[in-house]
Amino acid sequence: MRVFYDSDADPDLIRSKRVAILGFGSQGHAHALNLRDSGVAELAVAGRPGASLDRAKEAGFRPVSNVEAAAWADVVVMGAPDESQPDIYRHDLAPHMKQGAALLFVHGFAIHFHLIEPRPDLDVIMVAPKGQGHAMRREYLRGGGVPGLIAIQRDASGKARDLALSYASAIGNGRAGIMETSFREECETDLFSEQAVLCGGLVELIRAGFDTLVEAGYAPEIAYFECLHEVKLIVDRIYASGIARMNTAISNTAEYGEYVAGPRIVNDATRTEMKRILADIQSGRFARDWVLENMAGQPSFKAMRARAAAHAIEEVGERLRAMMPWLSEGSNNSMK
Repeated sequence: MRVFYDSDADPDLIRSKRVAILGFGSQGHAHALNLRDSGVAELAVAGRPGASLDRAKEAGFRPVSNVEAAAWADVVVMGAPDESQPDIYRHDLAPHMKQGAALLFVHGFAIHFHLIEPRPDLDVIMVAPKGQGHAMRREYLRGGGVPGLIAIQRDASGKARDLALSYASAIGNGRAGIMETSFREECETDLFSEQAVLCGGLVELIRAGFDTLVEAGYAPEIAYFECLHEVKLIVDRIYASGIARMNTAISNTAEYGEYVAGPRIVNDATRTEMKRILADIQSGRFARDWVLENMAGQPSFKAMRARAAAHAIEEVGERLRAMMPWLSEGSNNSMK
């Protein structure tokens, strides 16, 4: 796979465009701030009135409605949640976007699963940073960046790929590396990693470890530190240098325990279930269920969220984190 860098992009291309970011959350705020710092002068942040637009205004951006953004911008960046995008496109963007404008996504969900069918005159591109917004902004300010993916669904102008590279470079991806993929590949691998590893897998593993220790009579506070707090220490090592080099930083006892116990946790049954999860994503079953859940007002989603928030690990963690106020100083809870 070829990797592109800043030297492969034309920075003046995105600088010559009017760019509207829809949403000022985790991704949106980082895109907007990085674009501005990279010399994109004509920028607006769009959305519905409320906290997101208020934060954008405080940050010095021109807040506008989605409809105003659509009529004004050369590039409209779909930074709204997946579940909101079809309605936004249908009512706010499709009737008002300029002829020949570009519709840019930061995730492939709505396009890959045909929840949005863009007008034929529009360039349809994706620029997906491989990192959360706060990390993307932090690395940019340090002179670095997070890697990024680009994909072209439709090249109506003949310059869609150049535009995607220029945009990715402006938000900092070109400093770390930009790789070309497809909406399908980005979407399906991203959903799988979230469900099987990063969110679903990891979170359930943490809770299960906590529950196992507490049920065996160990102090909840100790269980919290062992099964949740120290995850960051290991993940930071893996992030910086990979798994093999992480193993050189831990004790031989811990490394031996990894080799003998890890396969007992992630075993053939786990791998079979991972394949089923991937199959549900590939077939569109997960997307269909999520769309139906939103159409019903998210009753199951909200109930699951409430149950997760009521788990004992949350109460214990709240108390213990209060002992370490510096942990919250760099948090981005308001940027979801």
